[in-house]
Amino acid sequence: MKLTLSHQPAARAEMLIRKPVKEVFEAFIDPAVTTKFWFTKSSGSLKTGERVRWDWEMYGVSANVEVKEVEENKRILIEFGTTVEWIFTSRAENETLVTITNTGFKGDGDDIVKQAIVSTEGFTIVLCGLKALLEHNIVLNLVSDKAPHAHLKR
Repeated sequence: MKLTLSHQPAARAEMLIRKPVKEVFEAFIDPAVTTKFWFTKSSGSLKTGERVRWDWEMYGVSANVEVKEVEENKRILIEFGTTVEWIFTSRAENETLVTITNTGFKGDGDDIVKQAIVSTEGFTIVLCGLKALLEHNIVLNLVSDKAPHAHLKR
């Protein structure tokens, strides 16, 4: 039986990070920090109107990112095939709730649902890595270890 989607799925991941919003926000803006928990290389920091390239060297994959909006300590909006929005909500002096929403998946219903599930999983891993890094100064290598069978042979 084939089901029809009544609305476009969105991927969503959230995590409370026990650090001030400024520090959590900067972790996504500054590639010197982001490369410790997500991608391995970046052509620059995120600034409204800029284009940057992110690389995951272990997989031989890159993404060209168009930075649509950056609202300091509040919001980041990018496009890289889909639209990704980060919302940073200060809950206490040293607590930040990060909400990541990914929309704009393309394909048939099955493809769209699969992409939303994979994206939710991926952004959850990213947030877990960020939490470990900022709260405990531990680099977990979650993104690299997610698919070791897909690493480039050297």
